[in-house]
Amino acid sequence: MTETTEYQAWRVHEKDGKYVGAEETLSTDDLPDNDVLIRVSHSSLNYKDALSAAGNKGVTRSFPHTPGIDAAGEVVASKSGNPTLGQKVLVTGYDLGMNTPGGFGEYIRVPSGWCVPMPSAWSAHTAMIYGTAGLTAGLCVDKLLRMGLKPEQGKVVVTGASGAVGTVAVELLAKLGYEVVAISGKDKQHGELKKLGASEIRGRNELDHEKKPLVRPEFAGAVDTVGGGALAELLKRIQPGGSVACCGLVAGTEVQTTVLPFILRGVNLLGVDSVEIPAAEKQAIWDKLSGPWRCAKTEASARDIGRSGLDDALKAFLAGDSHGKIVLDHSR
Repeated sequence: MTETTEYQAWRVHEKDGKYVGAEETLSTDDLPDNDVLIRVSHSSLNYKDALSAAGNKGVTRSFPHTPGIDAAGEVVASKSGNPTLGQKVLVTGYDLGMNTPGGFGEYIRVPSGWCVPMPSAWSAHTAMIYGTAGLTAGLCVDKLLRMGLKPEQGKVVVTGASGAVGTVAVELLAKLGYEVVAISGKDKQHGELKKLGASEIRGRNELDHEKKPLVRPEFAGAVDTVGGGALAELLKRIQPGGSVACCGLVAGTEVQTTVLPFILRGVNLLGVDSVEIPAAEKQAIWDKLSGPWRCAKTEASARDIGRSGLDDALKAFLAGDSHGKIVLDHSR
């Protein structure tokens, strides 16, 4: 496909200091001059999309802009021939939806190195149930496993457990045989977390500030999706030799802690990046999530919206009122 095509996108404009998103008609001629043109059928909603839509310049520098850090669809033009014409692919991370027009539009044009072949067991819709959030959860669990975490070592905790990353992490860890403690400030979602496999639910105040530099070790490992003070408190509670996979910052970017968890208990703090890692590393996690790590309960509970539902859904993210996985279906 080389001819110009008009398409629909949800685009954010800056107006009098405010950021307003709405559907509009765009042209593929206006997309960046990259290798691969993809007809997008589905995208996935993420916290970073909400920040972009709200005008956060740390995410998106200039407007108007089409958010959507995830996209799944079909290749309709490929300068290099790899990926091939007609191939089903998914794109997550890199600069997609940040300063490169993203998956909230029906077309994207991206470098070939950003494209990952769609796992054979997945449709585009299923791939976007997982999206960046599912990839991040899978990377967190993978790092914990590579550090030697075993179910018999004790409880594993997930912070921000009602969020898009947290829900997948809870179900995946439970599926792999771990006793999962879910920490969530959303009381209404506690029942859903139990269904996903959490053996115990605790409120957000579980990680309120404790003056002592170390407290009784309780958890063999952790997936932390919130950062900030919660991460600092979590480190105090990890068993000797245990690990925390850290992937989020909704509670803040600064972590005020001491070296004591690290030098007295040998605790490991594992950073998890799902954005700039090589496509092959993403492919390895996608293959697990579409196979032995499949999270059937997460798939069944995902919600679909059309472009007209994006504004409310993204505002709910920023207000802390969102839960679980939300898929954008461009056909709705």
